[in-house]
Amino acid sequence: MNRFIKGEARSQATLFPERIDDYIDEENPVRVVDVFVDSIDLPALGFKTIPAATGRPSYHPSTMLKLFIYGYLNRIQSSRRLEREAGRNVELMWLLGRLAPDFKTIADFRKNNGKGIRKVCGEFVQICRKLNLFVDAFVAIDGSKFKGVNTRDKNFTKAKIKRRLEQIDESIARYLGQIASADRHDTQQSHHKIERLETKLGKLNAEVIKLNTLEQRLQSSPDKQVSLTDPDARSMATSGKGTGIVGYNLQAAVDAKHHLIVAHEVTNVGNDRSALY
Repeated sequence: MNRFIKGEARSQATLFPERIDDYIDEENPVRVVDVFVDSIDLPALGFKTIPAATGRPSYHPSTMLKLFIYGYLNRIQSSRRLEREAGRNVELMWLLGRLAPDFKTIADFRKNNGKGIRKVCGEFVQICRKLNLFVDAFVAIDGSKFKGVNTRDKNFTKAKIKRRLEQIDESIARYLGQIASADRHDTQQSHHKIERLETKLGKLNAEVIKLNTLEQRLQSSPDKQVSLTDPDARSMATSGKGTGIVGYNLQAAVDAKHHLIVAHEVTNVGNDRSALY
């Protein structure tokens, strides 16, 4: 006897079509996101709610904001992942009215509305206060490190540049010695070797010029660091021994009773000591 739970056939028709609203439970947090965004004054926060008179119709900022808040709640930050989820996730289909913006539209909205999105966080705190969710005066404050888009190889300090220049000097001396040795033998093989070594020397000399330029930029940097890909990201130590990231330090104050974020601030300072002032 087959005692497994059986699903319905995919081709099975229904007499009364189901509503997408039937799939969203009354206690589902996505309903809170919907009500919250619809209740705030988007123009007052800097969002453009008047569509352009010409060109293709755009998505309403409330639609895009709902998508972003849902993504943050579910740890989906990538614009490409949000695009995929909008097309297959039932909760997002309900929240966005079956709209599915492409990843470029999503990325542009985030880039063009950074200040507005930040103000939305403050608006949420104000609503929580009106609902008396912050009646207790106890909050927990802590910092968390988050990686930026800058790799450690693209972050430079004075010590790192000095160390790399010393390595280059050693490589140049070694290559020059190999060239001198190969030059004593007038063969085709030695000529090819000299050409390869001279090419390597050219690349090293170009790197020296680049490092010297970066060293000059370091002089004008307040914290004596330069990050090439993400200029604001900084190298900072993490809790693991001998580990570190190039990124940011997020300070958050959390309500002790309801575990809601009361305030937050993102810095590129590695330690938490001055972040509480």
